[in-house]
Amino acid sequence: MRFVYKSLLCIYINWFMAGLFQRLKHIKPLRSVVYAIVGLVSYPGLMILNKLKISGTEHFSKLPKQNVLFVSNHQTYFADVITFLHIFCAVKWGKKDRLGVPYYLLNPFTRVYYVAAEETMRGSFISRFFTLGGAITVKRTWSPDSKIKRKGLDPSDTRKIERALDNNWVITFPQGTTKPFAPGRKGTALIIKKNKPIVIPVVINGFWRAFNKKGLKFKRKGSLLTVNFKEPLQIDYDSPTEDIMKKIMDAIEQSNDYMMKGAHHWSKIGNMQ
Repeated sequence: MRFVYKSLLCIYINWFMAGLFQRLKHIKPLRSVVYAIVGLVSYPGLMILNKLKISGTEHFSKLPKQNVLFVSNHQTYFADVITFLHIFCAVKWGKKDRLGVPYYLLNPFTRVYYVAAEETMRGSFISRFFTLGGAITVKRTWSPDSKIKRKGLDPSDTRKIERALDNNWVITFPQGTTKPFAPGRKGTALIIKKNKPIVIPVVINGFWRAFNKKGLKFKRKGSLLTVNFKEPLQIDYDSPTEDIMKKIMDAIEQSNDYMMKGAHHWSKIGNMQ
């Protein structure tokens, strides 16, 4: 019986802590503190030990403060998102295509959330801390442990993303994996069809070379990290899901057409696996 009680206690503690973190991440002053801590710790890795090249932030000037969806390819669990948050904060302070001195962390841009796998964000204290920065945790459509594959996002996960879009920007990675040229998940297209957000494609590169898969340790210093924000996509929201998904994958340069463009793509795949 003691084992049963301990198990139930552990389940309750995990449930309570998960709920607590979900509530705390909506408190703006706390999120500002999280941004400042994460920003200060990560800044040297982006700007001193490596070189960050940003382009396309001029597209931000006409964006509303809500219902904007950034869709990007994915190379690490955390370094990609942290870089986006740096850029959004810098743009809020009037910077264009650069970070400069990170005084922008004194008053960061907090009206942004990012979609992340629930299992990833439960993995450690650090990942739980990152949750406070605005993670929208969703269940994977495929779990390597259970071998169970679902057809799309859980309805409750979809609602969480939709609620975030109501008053914020949201970052999502349609592939749901750091593996290059993996197919996009149609859940992204379904959310776009229903909510009709402004969709900003983002193409990143170099993160896989500079950081490990989690994006918390260096693999190689002196790497060029690039983040390119493209113009808002022109989307017919009444188009079939497949057509919207293809448009997204082309825009983030992860479609089959981009994979077949040249041998350098194949060398990237070999290096990243």
